[in-house]
Amino acid sequence: MQVIENPNQMQETAVRLRTEGKLIALVSTSGALHNGHGRLIRRAREEADTVVVSAIVNPLEFGPNEDFQRYPRNSSADAEFCERHEVDIIFRPRARDLFQEGCSTLVNENAVSAGMCGISRPHYFSGVCTLHVKLLNLARPDLLVLGRRDAQKTAVLRKVVEELSFPADVVEEGIERAGDGLALNARNAYLNESQRADATTLYRALGEAKKLVEAGTTNVDRIIAEVTHHISQVRRLRVIYVTAVDSMTMEPVRSGIMPGRTLVAAAVWCDEVRLIDNVLV
Repeated sequence: MQVIENPNQMQETAVRLRTEGKLIALVSTSGALHNGHGRLIRRAREEADTVVVSAIVNPLEFGPNEDFQRYPRNSSADAEFCERHEVDIIFRPRARDLFQEGCSTLVNENAVSAGMCGISRPHYFSGVCTLHVKLLNLARPDLLVLGRRDAQKTAVLRKVVEELSFPADVVEEGIERAGDGLALNARNAYLNESQRADATTLYRALGEAKKLVEAGTTNVDRIIAEVTHHISQVRRLRVIYVTAVDSMTMEPVRSGIMPGRTLVAAAVWCDEVRLIDNVLV
């Protein structure tokens, strides 16, 4: 496995690989790799000749009162994880090498990113888009492999790739969960035992939405109310949003659930830990 820290070296390597006819898959991460990332890597391995994993804690994604300094980082463990999963290249540049001092160019997507996390984290998607435009230029992937836990992020990046004419396909892989149902996420490490037990309520509440749809309910307001009610029974959890959206466009679904196409998504605070999850109904 090759470890690349220099952005220019990453671009030169990618250009060479494409010249050789290699298909490149990029798995974009913030590091602190876990089995959810392993699932993405396995999908990338199935689809491409060369698997690149980027491991970058992106400062542009964090607001002034968020957890940039605290966010989990373990570069040696990430490298070992990538070795075990037969990754070809791990790309882990320093943030200051990607975003030079005085950098004033940001990329924004203003439709798909407008709701949900775009309301509660208004800075977030600009940071996501700016980083990924750089990654698409540096790693030159044929495939960008993302996870459905971050469904809105995936939809935003699909829009960016399409509208800015990047020669890449966005591939969405499903959610990897722990045995208790909690969607795998680096921030789960912040949770103590009792917080984690309460956090699993989020997935169970979303499961109620799926049960309602499977029983024939298509009334959006009822489904959202049911999910919100289940979450609100736990004192420690505070709802940021519960919504039903089109899984491709993130447009709110108002007139009736479309089975197989509608995503019921939620974000909560578990004490001071922000968690997101969703279920396709």
